[in-house]
Amino acid sequence: MEIDGPVATLTLDVDPHGGLVGGYELKMNSYDLGVDIELYDAVQRLRFEHPEVKSVVVTGGMDRMFCAGANIRMLAQSPHTWKVNFCKFTNETRNGIEDASECSGQTYIAALNGTAAGGGYELALACEQIVLVDDGSSAVSLPEVPLLGVLPGTGGLTRVVEKRKVRKDRADAFATKSEGVRGDTAVEWCLIDETVAPAQFDARVRALAEQAAQRSSRPDAATGITLTALPRLITDDAIVYRHVRATLDRADRRVEIVVSAPDSAPPPDAAGVLSQGENYYPMALTRELDDLILHLRTNEIDLGTWVFRVVGSHNTVRKYDRQLRELADDWFVNEVIHYYKRTLKRLDVTSRSIFAVIEPDSAYLGFLLELALASDRQYMLEGIYEDVDPSAAPAALEVTASNFGPYPMANGLTRLQSRFYGDPEALAAVADRKDEPLLAEDAGSLGLVTSVLDDIDFAEELRIVLEERAALSPDALTGMEANHRFVGPETQESKIFGRLSAWQNWIFVRPNAAGPEGALRRYGTGARASFDVGRV
Repeated sequence: MEIDGPVATLTLDVDPHGGLVGGYELKMNSYDLGVDIELYDAVQRLRFEHPEVKSVVVTGGMDRMFCAGANIRMLAQSPHTWKVNFCKFTNETRNGIEDASECSGQTYIAALNGTAAGGGYELALACEQIVLVDDGSSAVSLPEVPLLGVLPGTGGLTRVVEKRKVRKDRADAFATKSEGVRGDTAVEWCLIDETVAPAQFDARVRALAEQAAQRSSRPDAATGITLTALPRLITDDAIVYRHVRATLDRADRRVEIVVSAPDSAPPPDAAGVLSQGENYYPMALTRELDDLILHLRTNEIDLGTWVFRVVGSHNTVRKYDRQLRELADDWFVNEVIHYYKRTLKRLDVTSRSIFAVIEPDSAYLGFLLELALASDRQYMLEGIYEDVDPSAAPAALEVTASNFGPYPMANGLTRLQSRFYGDPEALAAVADRKDEPLLAEDAGSLGLVTSVLDDIDFAEELRIVLEERAALSPDALTGMEANHRFVGPETQESKIFGRLSAWQNWIFVRPNAAGPEGALRRYGTGARASFDVGRV
């Protein structure tokens, strides 16, 4: 990463021996999960550490090669779960780049100094403009279908027709043309925006970046924050952060996640918020949730049920919730809001059963209520535990304006809109009760929770529900949950996670791609893949 005034440049120059695991070399600027982790980190740092940056140029550090895409040897040797999680995380990072252009005023421009193939071209597609060097050989391509028997795994097919508006027949020809398309044809087909001779390439890219910077709403003289290493403790049965604790119940294949509300009021103004930086509660919490989701998703694949509890003071959460809305025009608070939005979206597309438990001392309010609304089911105690603390305040939740807009799902709807899809009267009834602590009876009648139980039945009913869930097929649950979570309209983002992920997931376990004679295994060996030609 290099910063030059309002323009940042990200140069991809992959160490061939820098793979996250052994067994492959990252030749020709190909990448694995480790490279994508670095890219995600760079995008985050540009948003939070560099408010002065208004446009970002993404280019390659090799001669005549921008990026060859995901490393094929890595894909061929990886287990199915690794391939799927790799594609999912990569998709989320690409979506984050588009979110930075749309919501942060940091326009991304792809400066293709050489060929962009597969995931390399998909990285370019996540940028708002694509410029290709016209050197007679450099091309853009999506060769996965003809060469590998799989799909472009990070949104390529979708973005070509959805974002670049490439005509259907041309998109079909392009995706089956392993050598790709170059020069004026690539411009005519809308695969790139322009092609530039090598001698003028750098100057043209700089001009485009400066033009984009002039359109940006980011501040000119703001000071960024520093993202330091995230404090956490990982043991065999727990992952502990400052505000989040996850207990790993391996016997029951479950994770109990407790989110602690802030223990002090927020700073008085935007200057005070910025001075806290990464320690500002919504920022710190989001970093911890983001890290926990990714860690569990990648490294704890047998723990199929996640149970959320949010504990603490409603009054303190209410103050932070209100502040996030009142200071939304501040550059840093805006970034925190969108980071929390992206983290909730990461939770939405996670293939785990997600439950929320609402008990006395719960703090499901406003932006923290989104964790319950993102869950597949919500179980709420009616009243208190008489034999534990008869003086406790009864369980309650609270809907605020934060649940009606700032944190949309991939389908473009809020979680409340998705919950009450097709029932505007129910949604309006909830809106009428905004900013009011809702006890179990009211939350149940409004449809905000799945089940309301008294203290005699609560623990036993919850135990039975969780045991039943653990007894069901994980594959069936993954498909069921993904179908239920995303109702209503489709967006580019929902198509990438729905259509693409579903088909790629299936294709990755088919012998035509992943079998011993499949395309992934035989790529580069000189032997052609052996296909079962039956259509399924």
